Amino acid sequence: MPVSRHLRKVIAAVLIPFAAAVVVGLAVLWPGGAPAHERTGVGFDRQTYAGQVVQIERVACKDVNASQVPSTGDTSTPQGREAVQEETGECKKATVELKEGKEKGHTFVEIVQPDAPRQFHVKQGVVVAYAPDAPRDLQYSVSDVDRQFPLTLLAGIFALAVIVVGRMRGVMALVALVVSFAILTLFILPAILQGSNPLVVAVVGASAIMLIALYLCHGLTARTSVAVLGTLISLLLIGLLGSLFIGWASLSGNTDDNTGLIHGLYPEIDMSGLLLAGVIIGSLGVLDDVTVTQTSAVWELRQADPTMGPRALYRAGIRIGRDHIASVVNTLVLAYAGAALPLLLLFSIAQSSVGTVANSELVAEEIVRTLVGSIGLVASVPVTTALAALVVSADRSAPENPAPLPSPPAPDGPEAGPGAGPGWEPQESRGLLVPAPGMRGTGGRGRRRKK
Repeated sequence: MPVSRHLRKVIAAVLIPFAAAVVVGLAVLWPGGAPAHERTGVGFDRQTYAGQVVQIERVACKDVNASQVPSTGDTSTPQGREAVQEETGECKKATVELKEGKEKGHTFVEIVQPDAPRQFHVKQGVVVAYAPDAPRDLQYSVSDVDRQFPLTLLAGIFALAVIVVGRMRGVMALVALVVSFAILTLFILPAILQGSNPLVVAVVGASAIMLIALYLCHGLTARTSVAVLGTLISLLLIGLLGSLFIGWASLSGNTDDNTGLIHGLYPEIDMSGLLLAGVIIGSLGVLDDVTVTQTSAVWELRQADPTMGPRALYRAGIRIGRDHIASVVNTLVLAYAGAALPLLLLFSIAQSSVGTVANSELVAEEIVRTLVGSIGLVASVPVTTALAALVVSADRSAPENPAPLPSPPAPDGPEAGPGAGPGWEPQESRGLLVPAPGMRGTGGRGRRRKK
């Protein structure tokens, strides 16, 4: 549905400077790649190669010195049960061959405990970590399994499903997904590592992702522009609330081994700012969904009933939005709870009170992340609905050069019946011809009905 030329100019006057500012921000903050550093060999900061298990031999654990704790015979504790199993159990002696690197073809042995969560089989692909400072026999070790094939297959199934159901829209959605991932890996992450303010980088990167993704998927239309404006306002609200409560709750953003490693490698990074950047980027995907859905709902309501004014459209759209709020907020909370489920299990095992659990920084981060994002989502519904109702109600365009209606032929007599001419019908009370609904009489001897 088109909107008036004046409103198109107003929307362009808002969005064009915003898009220009995003482009300038990308140009100014563009990092040109992540900064180089000397590998520490800790966590993910290790040099890795592809490898493959070529042979597995079953041996007694005590023969390969796998037992780390002398058995006491007491199996009432986890340590005792583990010690007994290590002394009496059967281990696997896996021979692993390097498939790349300077020492391609080199083999080494990896001992697998019987209770180890990761068990190997012959021809299984593995990820080999390399520690150059370690003794020769201990330089190579298996750090993970190779999951590239199942993940690639799953991604292919996902892409096929999106294209089959979404067709051209699905193709554009996949293109937008690739662009979003490119901005995240080529701009946001390296710029933060270069020392740029994480909040500024997140705002610029999220805005670029929003503009590209929405316009690619939904077209360069007024409807999409309204969704962009609603998303932008909601992101600003999330940024303000996140900054306020992260500082008020004294959240450092350095709560686990990974964030600790980042802070150790790059101490100049503002970890609390990194936490806020994560809140903004994490909320963006759900915000896009809410704003686009609300805008489309208002547009469809207007097309179904062109007589609806802005107030009626807002009331109808907000009723749809309330259902959307309930489902989206619940989804967001459950998503964060699912990601933190192992942590919640640890608190449950420790029989900690709800207050103690909520007060810990690990859980408090997730609470702030969830609630700030949810407030932004809730606010996006009335904001976007109001914007869409105002814009779509301003449509005053009319079809240009309407086709002229045919003049009715003159009837044969003053008492001509229904067949006197196309588009004319008798007036029941007087027996006169009057135009049928949607037709205007411009000639003939019959008199027109007075309105």
